[in-house]
Amino acid sequence: MRILIGVALLAHALIHASYLSPAPPRTPGGPEWRFEMSKSWLVTGMGVTPDVVRLLGSLLVVVSVVTLVAGGLATLGILPREWWAACVVVGAVASGVTLTVFFHPWIVPGFVIDVALLWAVFVARWHPFGSTLGA
Repeated sequence: MRILIGVALLAHALIHASYLSPAPPRTPGGPEWRFEMSKSWLVTGMGVTPDVVRLLGSLLVVVSVVTLVAGGLATLGILPREWWAACVVVGAVASGVTLTVFFHPWIVPGFVIDVALLWAVFVARWHPFGSTLGA
């Protein structure tokens, strides 16, 4: 189970990296690339300049990726297990903010993952090492 959770955290982190990668070429009838920072409601709804949104988005993505990767590696025992909760909390919050700023219905599963991670840490006090946090 620990390996599955560690890999899931790594995958969740790497999906966020899509915001930093260039959009693939459009194909006829293909879906629109949804990981584009210029498509934020902040740009259209609040008048924030695209450069500011891109900077904010890049910082959020970097925090999300770094902390979720660290959380995944801690889950797998590669980094200290004591880092797990802090990495998961910071990663889930940064991820949730990123997904809010660049919202699209396709990314709702990302919110579900973030809420589940926060629930596991704060409500269930669970961690992947066999007992609850604080026990």
